[in-house]
Amino acid sequence: MDTHEDLGTGNGHSWFGGHRLRPAASADTIRQMLRHELRDTGWPHQPVLPAAPMAIPRAAYAEVFRVSAALIELLRRTALEAGPTTADRLKAYSMPASEDRLWMRDPFIEERYADSVVRPDLVIGPDGPQFLEFNVSGALGGVVESQSRLAVWNRLHADEEGRTPYRSPNPLAVRTEMFRSLSAELALAPRVAVVGSSRVSGVHPRYFEMEADYYNSHGLTASFFEPEELHRAWDCAPNLRHPIGLRNFTIPDWDEAGVDTAPVQDALDHGCVLVGTQTSTFMHSKLTMGLLSEGRPWMTEGERRLVERYLPWTRILSERRTERQGRQVDLLPFVLANRELLVLKAGLGDCGKQVVIGRQVDQAEWESAVGEAVVGGTSVVQQFVEPQTCRVALIADGVDEPYEVDVAPVLGPLVFGGRPAGMFCRFFGDGSAGIVSVRGGRASSSDNVMVAI
Repeated sequence: MDTHEDLGTGNGHSWFGGHRLRPAASADTIRQMLRHELRDTGWPHQPVLPAAPMAIPRAAYAEVFRVSAALIELLRRTALEAGPTTADRLKAYSMPASEDRLWMRDPFIEERYADSVVRPDLVIGPDGPQFLEFNVSGALGGVVESQSRLAVWNRLHADEEGRTPYRSPNPLAVRTEMFRSLSAELALAPRVAVVGSSRVSGVHPRYFEMEADYYNSHGLTASFFEPEELHRAWDCAPNLRHPIGLRNFTIPDWDEAGVDTAPVQDALDHGCVLVGTQTSTFMHSKLTMGLLSEGRPWMTEGERRLVERYLPWTRILSERRTERQGRQVDLLPFVLANRELLVLKAGLGDCGKQVVIGRQVDQAEWESAVGEAVVGGTSVVQQFVEPQTCRVALIADGVDEPYEVDVAPVLGPLVFGGRPAGMFCRFFGDGSAGIVSVRGGRASSSDNVMVAI
């Protein structure tokens, strides 16, 4: 059976290529399989679902991961140079007091594994990929979701010998290798603690258990621990300890849910290495993107060109002068006068929260938001990137056949321990663009995994 269809010039921006994978089953079969994989995890019901994996040329796929790895390393160096110690960095970033906890006793290990789990978010602009932010945290979304989507597509599209007409890393397989490497580097047993809490809104135990079950069936020993159970990872017989693990939570989420982080600190104090470490918060902060976009004294010419090519112009917002398209401008007056060109983002935030898109608000709202951000001193402004589209096949509740829509996807390449681990992507099924959060409650929000053909 011919698994590809040639869309020619009908696939939107040329970066996405001209081919697409055909749906391999009826709409009802695909719908049931996709929902079965993510059942009982807390993943919201999506009225609109993909009918096949999103496919791009291998060269485009490789470009995303090649650039991701390079930018993550530059981001890491930029964050660490903000100060020689954790205390210095906390001050430089004006971090909230709530983030000053869960540090490891060994500062080298704390810094060494800050970038173990990363998912940049990028869109395809008129000139190709543009990296809008970097999610650096063991709790980033898209891992279990991509694993589940890929499992469905592999079953539907594989031939009798298990070969698929596309390529994609398996997210949890790559994460398994990350933990094997971590245990070898630290000379610790390959027993993994998946640390999270089902008391956080929208998350169920199976979400964490799926990951632990995968490790257990692929050569590691793993357990999911709620925080009150975490003492069992270290306060036990040596051959039962879980000395390495994943911090699959954020401090703000736990604080909002009333979940105590003290058991995690106890585990860290007793030698458990949980990634990504708290230092990841400095890399996660959009202030680091602002510093990198502006250029660091140690950057080579090649690194500067890479940043100029793939990062939209981003600046830490304050009353000062800065470079803009080869000339010096007074930043605050420029920002106030050019809202339609810019996006305002708080240094910390997720799921599109604390983001103001200038062209989506009026001038009074923009000036108010900018004024508050200047006082806070922990926000950035970023060049707005017009997301380009590609054509995909979708299925919706109450629809018997796949139908076509041009969507503007947000790509989320997963990078674990520096290794490509698959590409999560999100989009609005009605073809609109904007801040896409599947948990945001918008009916047309959907997700998929992107593969290479």
